[in-house]
Amino acid sequence: MAVSGVAALASRIFENVDRVIVGKRSVAEMILVALLCERHVLIEDIPGVGKTTLARAVARSIGGQFRRIQFTPDLLPSDVSGITYFNQKTGDFTFREGPVFTNILLADEVNRATPRTQSALLEAMEERTVTIEGETLSLPRPFLVLATENPIELEGTFPLPEAQMDRFLLRISVGYPADEDAELEILERYRQQHPLEDLTPVADPDELLMCARACRDVHVEPDIRRYLARIVRATRDDETVSLGVSPRGALGLFLASQALAAVRGREYVLPDDIRELAAPVMQHRILLNPEARLRGRTSADVLQSIIDRVEVPVEQL
Repeated sequence: MAVSGVAALASRIFENVDRVIVGKRSVAEMILVALLCERHVLIEDIPGVGKTTLARAVARSIGGQFRRIQFTPDLLPSDVSGITYFNQKTGDFTFREGPVFTNILLADEVNRATPRTQSALLEAMEERTVTIEGETLSLPRPFLVLATENPIELEGTFPLPEAQMDRFLLRISVGYPADEDAELEILERYRQQHPLEDLTPVADPDELLMCARACRDVHVEPDIRRYLARIVRATRDDETVSLGVSPRGALGLFLASQALAAVRGREYVLPDDIRELAAPVMQHRILLNPEARLRGRTSADVLQSIIDRVEVPVEQL
């Protein structure tokens, strides 16, 4: 499949999602980029802005299976991955799949579960496998974890460790409706029935996987690769940063830039793609030192200052 096929698929998915979610095409674009990279997304936002509806709309658009887990302090790892139990009818042990065996998994309020349960997602997110009783089982493809966090309520939460944060390709937010007209459009669409009820698939998982492979053919000039590497390395050398972006983060930015270019119908990556994706890919991978936090600096501020001072490659005429 050519890059034009990726752009055509993206257009169909966006049009489908737009029937349910008003004015959030950029968010849907980021989720599709993660799907094409076969990586995962952390959505940090307040309740009620449409995170679950967006995840369901994307899953239905690609003809994939959708499952949701409400993370709570009493949730067990087996509630995520599955459990082997003795079946009295057959007289044998039987494995019951957990909700992780799906195409799109919504891990709602993931930071409310204990670290032990959170870690149950680590193998699934990185290796796309689950190990139960010494047996390794493969997860369906494509496989995307959409995890949500509420940045307002911190009581009774367990912050995600850096190792797990690094598994997420992107950290994004949905946000409020853009304006009054968008708010009114939401009221009109949901006045009689939920738009999801009429949503039909416009693609299938196999087509999405073909598009994911096509994204790897998007050309990235050596100068742009070096530009990406300089931004990543600058996060490790900055005096305000105690933990910079990992090689996994650098690879994630590279793959995401290819996917974004393909979604927009280009066979090549631009420096603007790197700049646009830098914040959602790298911001959650940066840990500031205590002095910088006391001064009121944020990872977003520091990352933007790094991007501004790294020289942008210029096309040679």
